[in-house]
Amino acid sequence: MMVYHVWFGRVSGGVDVFLMLSAFFLTGSFIRKVETGRPLALVTYWLNVFRRLLPAAVVVLLAVIAASAALLPKARWSSIMEQITASLFYQQNWQLARDSVDYYATDHATASPLQHFWSLSIQGQIFILWPLLLAGGLLLWKKIGLRFPALGYRAVMGALFAVVFACSLAYSIGTTASRQEWAYFDTGARLWEFALGSLVAIALPLLERVPRWLGVPLGWGGLAAILACGMVLQVEQQFPGYLALWPTLAAAAVILAPASPWGVQRLLALPALGWLGNISYALYLWHWPVMVFFLVESGSQDISLGAGLGLMLVSLLLAWATTRIVESPLRSWQWLSAKRRRAGLGIAVLLSLVLVPLNGWQHQVSAEESRAAAQVPYDNPGAEALLPGFDQAPDPQAVTIPLTSKLDEQWSNFGDDCTGEWVPDGEVIQYCQQGGAPDATKTIMVVGDSHAQHWSGAIDVMAQKQGWRWILLTKPSCRFGGPSETRGEECGAFNQAASDYVLEHKPDAVITVGTFTALGPDGEGRAPGEQERVVPDYEAGIRPFLDAGIPVVALRDTPRFVLSPPECVDRFGAESEKCSAPESELMAETSPLDELAAGGSLGKNFSTMDLTDLLCPAGICRPVIGNVLIYMDQSHLTGVYARSAAMEFERRFLAATDLND
Repeated sequence: MMVYHVWFGRVSGGVDVFLMLSAFFLTGSFIRKVETGRPLALVTYWLNVFRRLLPAAVVVLLAVIAASAALLPKARWSSIMEQITASLFYQQNWQLARDSVDYYATDHATASPLQHFWSLSIQGQIFILWPLLLAGGLLLWKKIGLRFPALGYRAVMGALFAVVFACSLAYSIGTTASRQEWAYFDTGARLWEFALGSLVAIALPLLERVPRWLGVPLGWGGLAAILACGMVLQVEQQFPGYLALWPTLAAAAVILAPASPWGVQRLLALPALGWLGNISYALYLWHWPVMVFFLVESGSQDISLGAGLGLMLVSLLLAWATTRIVESPLRSWQWLSAKRRRAGLGIAVLLSLVLVPLNGWQHQVSAEESRAAAQVPYDNPGAEALLPGFDQAPDPQAVTIPLTSKLDEQWSNFGDDCTGEWVPDGEVIQYCQQGGAPDATKTIMVVGDSHAQHWSGAIDVMAQKQGWRWILLTKPSCRFGGPSETRGEECGAFNQAASDYVLEHKPDAVITVGTFTALGPDGEGRAPGEQERVVPDYEAGIRPFLDAGIPVVALRDTPRFVLSPPECVDRFGAESEKCSAPESELMAETSPLDELAAGGSLGKNFSTMDLTDLLCPAGICRPVIGNVLIYMDQSHLTGVYARSAAMEFERRFLAATDLND
């Protein structure tokens, strides 16, 4: 698994094996308790499980807190804090699931150092759920055993876990096909992997009779399938649907392989592998953050052979030390496990070891946020600092706003959900907002993706002043235009529905984004002349509006940086050359919309607005202007900066239209 992460940047499928095996051992131990007449003692079991799991996890979480505060930009702190809490309380998979389908979650250039805790969170949830199922099965067996004396506990649990397996696998296949990003972290989509491990444990006495001539090659084949899984399948993009049967069934084959001098057990019993197995839990905890922080500090995207070997050595040493110094002593401390209240106290102490420094870190961030909130407006003029005659000098001690720790709150969501006659028909347009003056004399509609949305802060200020209403129809990653092969089916359907909506309501003007800035396929900058282009089939998209006499204002797109400006500012400062870029590297030499407007074929109702000089004054695209952070990621404007540009936006909009007549 570590080899896949370090050198191949892929997921191996080893986690699926890990989940399946955890249920195999858990179920086997509980069945043996029932068959030997011992009590299940669920509370004691839970206390002992988390008393064993938490020490190593707490050490790693403390290290992540320290490393994040020292090495990661503040733009990532909020997310890391959330994930530390989620990881500590075994909810990290749900945190990542929410982020994975949330387009408006801050886009980080590097992975979270706690991303790998998702599988441990699912396992922790199963360690609570599975004993309840096994206890429930025991009650059911005792109840029906009076009527069917020949029916054993294994048979009852086999039937129960078979139902869980079938239902969860069906759900997993369906959810993976429709929402794979969510399904990957969804506990419900993973239950069948645990159920499979339980079924193997239940059926083991029967399956152990597999003949040696079949079982030996089956075991070797299973091991080969596990090792090859990540090479053959795109696990991260295709799991956990039916394809995850590959590694889990392969693991079952290894379990069922009979003992033989030529069997797979001979390899798995090697002392070196036994040593690795002993530290495997701590190794899994350490290897991911070690790799992530190395990438952050080195600034590289790839790991060389030598660096990879070094990372593996560091991870092994940390895992060995954690197991030897922390995990093993606490696990074998008889006093702590002698009574349940002592085990509970130990768990509480371990939790507090993370929560106390985490709260201190959060308090530090909150204090800076309070300081920023107390500043007077002229300390952060933003785009107004570029206007002629501006001569106010901000306090040199004033902090730049918005704080990078609060960027998740900077999406331009200034309106309310559409109501009354403005509610779209059907379900294609899912995101409709309205704002402006209550008794509006005119209506402005903004149509497009998030690059149209992020100007809604300026539009809202303009509309409030002018007594207008504004309506925003938007779909993430769907630039407005006519039918085109470059757009997916959902985007095409949205654009058609948005066009119908505009034509039905006949607003006084429509604002769209008419160009598209983009990076190269490798995430680097594009060659000169390829940085910006007119939106595909843009003219076909706006033609119906113009034919209906509705004015259209085409905005030029915003620059798209290779690196995240807020993270760069955190690391190197707003004045660093690393955080700025010449306009010529990010934008076309002249706006592609100029040629579209110069042709005259679109008529007098078509006009353009180029606000690039508010983002790249004097030809340099900067991360901060007027003590305000311009970008919340590589290309989206912060709500604070958009609103600071409202005065100039209004002036240019009125000049481009006849709405001030």
